[in-house]
Amino acid sequence: MPGTAHGIDYLLDLNAKHAKAFKDLATERRRYRGEHPTEIAALKCMDGRLHLPVMTQTALGIIQPFRNLGGKFDLGWPFFQNIIDQWVQYAISRGRHCLVFVTYHYARGDVHRGCRGFNYDEKAAKDAAVKLKNQFISVYGKGGVVPVVCGIETDLDALVLHGEDDDTVIDLANIKHSSQIELEELLYSLYPTMPNRIVNDMMPLVRGNIRHIAEIRATNRPAADAEHKEWVLGVGRGFDWLHAINTAFIVGPFDPNLSVTIETAAKLLKGNIDEGRVDPKGVVLLTSAVYRDEAGPEYLLAKEKGLFLSNFALNIIKEKVPDLYPHLQILTGCTDMDTRKFEVIERVEASTV
Repeated sequence: MPGTAHGIDYLLDLNAKHAKAFKDLATERRRYRGEHPTEIAALKCMDGRLHLPVMTQTALGIIQPFRNLGGKFDLGWPFFQNIIDQWVQYAISRGRHCLVFVTYHYARGDVHRGCRGFNYDEKAAKDAAVKLKNQFISVYGKGGVVPVVCGIETDLDALVLHGEDDDTVIDLANIKHSSQIELEELLYSLYPTMPNRIVNDMMPLVRGNIRHIAEIRATNRPAADAEHKEWVLGVGRGFDWLHAINTAFIVGPFDPNLSVTIETAAKLLKGNIDEGRVDPKGVVLLTSAVYRDEAGPEYLLAKEKGLFLSNFALNIIKEKVPDLYPHLQILTGCTDMDTRKFEVIERVEASTV
């Protein structure tokens, strides 16, 4: 179970289950892609509670996640703009539109269950999302790449959709069972210039979130389950298998100030230990790089990157958050994006760190 001395074993078991589910859903993904070809990305905070496939009841592998502290991104960041433009060009080469969810998050029941990356300042998080949305419009124009500001309310896992004017807002927690026509009218009222294809492909996510919210309400999930209890610090890419609630802070390698982001995440993790929210014996530093071609240098480069990120993060923790260091177990690897299987490169138990 999470938070025990067997934290690494839990993570490897979770990955094995996810990789099997990903393989089993291959036919469903192909069917879904045939009906809804729009490429979808989600720019999200490193907070592990924010898992859009679960929140929208969407097959694994449909939504491409990008994570950073507070969901803060900038299209001026060299690596980030390169990755995003590759993604856009991939979609264009296949005649597909792009839908980008530019997200921020908060909790309606308690501000301190919100985004620690923005010091729980919901307005600042919204403003940053709007700024990033406008960057996408400035670079890619309107039409083929459509950015949408989307709040994520974590008490109910509800999506809060901001319209094209940013001020018109629809909280899906307030939408009950609606017909196809009613939901289409809702989306067109929010996004009057959005291409019909994207509206059609956004519809299943909206429907899925409405169903998911109803299920959360029916289970009467305790508020404590929506609080910060992360016990993993993930650094790198390929973590969409790590979707268990309150499991991980996930830091993507996009920010030029990556060392600062890792330091912040490490301090938040140490805070969870100090405040008694997690078992200090089960804390894990997890790093991953991604590849698709196992036969070529891409695979070997991914292994080198995984090792580099592990050493890089560990050195920052030793220097900036030394009290966290004795608690750490270390799991270093790389992830095959065609299977979501995580390959272990290095594993170090806390007692030998």
